[in-house]
Amino acid sequence: MSFSKQELERYSRHIIIPEFGMEGQRKLKEAKVLVVGTGGLGSPVLLYLAAAGVGTIGIVDFDKVDDSNLQRQVLFGVGDVGRPKVDAAADRLRALNPYITINTYNLQLHSSNALDILKDYDLVADGTDNFPTRYLVNDAAVLLGKTNVYASIFRFDGQVTVFNYKNADGTFGPNYRDLYPTPPPPGLVPSCAEGGVLGVLPGIVGSLQASEVIKVITGIGEPLIGKLYLFDALSFESRTLKFKKDPNAPKIEKLIDYEQFCGIEKPAVETAKKDNTVKEISVTELKALKDKGADFQLIDVREEYEYDIANLANLGAELIPLATVPANAERIAKGKQVIIHCRSGARSANAVRLLESQFGFDNLYNLKGGILAYADEVDTSLAKY
Repeated sequence: MSFSKQELERYSRHIIIPEFGMEGQRKLKEAKVLVVGTGGLGSPVLLYLAAAGVGTIGIVDFDKVDDSNLQRQVLFGVGDVGRPKVDAAADRLRALNPYITINTYNLQLHSSNALDILKDYDLVADGTDNFPTRYLVNDAAVLLGKTNVYASIFRFDGQVTVFNYKNADGTFGPNYRDLYPTPPPPGLVPSCAEGGVLGVLPGIVGSLQASEVIKVITGIGEPLIGKLYLFDALSFESRTLKFKKDPNAPKIEKLIDYEQFCGIEKPAVETAKKDNTVKEISVTELKALKDKGADFQLIDVREEYEYDIANLANLGAELIPLATVPANAERIAKGKQVIIHCRSGARSANAVRLLESQFGFDNLYNLKGGILAYADEVDTSLAKY
């Protein structure tokens, strides 16, 4: 594979490194890398892989650019708000490096399409922020014999490792399930949307992730195989933990329902089984109740810092963070309609189930879509986060 004069000039700082050279740059140009997620981690990973000259980059994401993304997702600008992330990302990367190929997949990765998408790439970089997709990406990579360069971030902490690396003897290194055999209980680990993330952290960790991708492709250095790199931005301390393949781990033979595996319920429908769903009310129905002066109680189970960003105080919302709900059950009325809300409706649904099962409430309603839906459909002056 040859390089044009423009490419040689562009990549000259790579080529003059003795350990890298023309051969390393040629391996990059021949490589095909799939990046799952264009968020905080995906942004620096995509930018640096494109700049480095990875020949073919696939981008998987089904989301659109939102104002709240711009604090950390440096791939996007104000003009991209509302656009599909894969389209905005592709435009940015092509402007950065016109000598590479960008493939976009504006869809949600799931068990029915993951193998078809991953099979065309040499390795995958997992920049997702939820456990079902992490297990899905891992299992698909294992089934296809692909290396999975993984990273995750939360608040001030980040981690990076290399899963399922194919050794010279044909054996494979440990994968995600060797490190995390089972997912945490639903709701135990909040997402970045719920718990927050320091804006610069994805840039630091995503750059390390991109570095591992380049090391795997070119064969330089020692990738983080069987090693989990941990970084704490507050203390600026890092640790590297070693882990091995679990000989007792179940063999991955096929893709499964990963939401079910992670204990995440499907979206509720009114006719679903009673023990699996909660009663719901829409944001427009909530506004109608307020407009006609109905007697109801509105409970907000988010955290105080979320309440400070946007709240429904004008509707009389009372703040009772989810973790404190059991201790404050006596504050919740039993003689009238009680509506419970959070950011998107997930935590509030958990609060309803808890109160119904442990305290016998039968008058509770979950606000469908939470405050995000209220901001979209009722009060557009509310900040979305």
